Amino acid sequence: MQITHLSILNFKNIRETELTFSPGLNCFVGKNGEGKTNLLDAIHYIGFCKSHTNPIDSQNIHHDADFFMIQASCQEDEQISEVYCGVKRRQKKLFKLNGKEYDRLSEHIGKIPLVLISPSDEELIREGSDERRRFMDMVISQYDHAYMEALVAYNKALAQRNVLLKEDVVYDESLFEVYEVKMELEGAIIYQKRQAFIKEFLPVFEQYYHDISGGRERICLSYTSHISDGSLAGQLKQVRQRDILLGYTTKGIHKDELRMELDGYPIKRVGSQGQNKSFLIAMKLGQYGFLKRNAHMTPILLLDDLFDKLDATRVERIIRLVSGDEFGQIFITDTNKQHLNQLLQRTGEDYRFFNIEEGTIQVETP
Repeated sequence: MQITHLSILNFKNIRETELTFSPGLNCFVGKNGEGKTNLLDAIHYIGFCKSHTNPIDSQNIHHDADFFMIQASCQEDEQISEVYCGVKRRQKKLFKLNGKEYDRLSEHIGKIPLVLISPSDEELIREGSDERRRFMDMVISQYDHAYMEALVAYNKALAQRNVLLKEDVVYDESLFEVYEVKMELEGAIIYQKRQAFIKEFLPVFEQYYHDISGGRERICLSYTSHISDGSLAGQLKQVRQRDILLGYTTKGIHKDELRMELDGYPIKRVGSQGQNKSFLIAMKLGQYGFLKRNAHMTPILLLDDLFDKLDATRVERIIRLVSGDEFGQIFITDTNKQHLNQLLQRTGEDYRFFNIEEGTIQVETP
């Protein structure tokens, strides 16, 4: 998949721009705060129907405008698609593919597969379980709509059970059982798909980490779930009285764990800044390889502020990795054009530079 042309109007600090991209590397350079990340976020919006940095749509509109608009021409093999996104204040967002409006935004997810590596990925290590579950959900949902549907149904049943737990009313057990059985049925689907994902994802992730680090460290990902302990409905029944006291559900796939270890210890505790970032980049490149195989399309790779906290050796290894035949179109942001130019020249690959200043974007020669 490639984005050949992008038009943006009133998105964050980007007032108006039209860009034509290289099918290879596209590099956006400028000082911090000029709009480099906003440009990548506009591309993210086209893929996921939402901003990566701000989930409140109206706050992504330029401060003195009433709407924003993003349009992209995308190409996969010989097929060209036109994607339109429009958001007006106090109105429902509008998404169209080739002029046809979606009934549900979820139908668009996976049409433009992309992987974003950004500084906020540190939350996967720092914040723990919730972010790691969201990572699995995001990856699997891009190619498996049955997973997305099961996740929505599970979360609906979970929310309904939590309402019963919080209300100061004694409900008949059969009402709890309706939601608990639903959580078991949908949870089993989610658990099986997460297990299959980790099994396939792990060797790819390990290889990327080895390539980035030079094989100096041993890393591990492991997935655990309450469902592996037996019937979820049975477990929910056992903890029901405790959950009533607490006011929320303590068992289920919404409590699944994805453990991250470095040399046998939690990476959150022992990893250096460089090791943490290498770990996260390897996870995201693993996500890229996984999507490429399962979505049967080459994803777009977005690299935001990639080089911060990494030594020169790891940076060059990463650049060589993503410049290889396995990867397709890539968007990179950086503050140092000269340094990035030197690295890219050594790859021998096609690339294009764009300068960003106060939300204005101009094509530059390398």
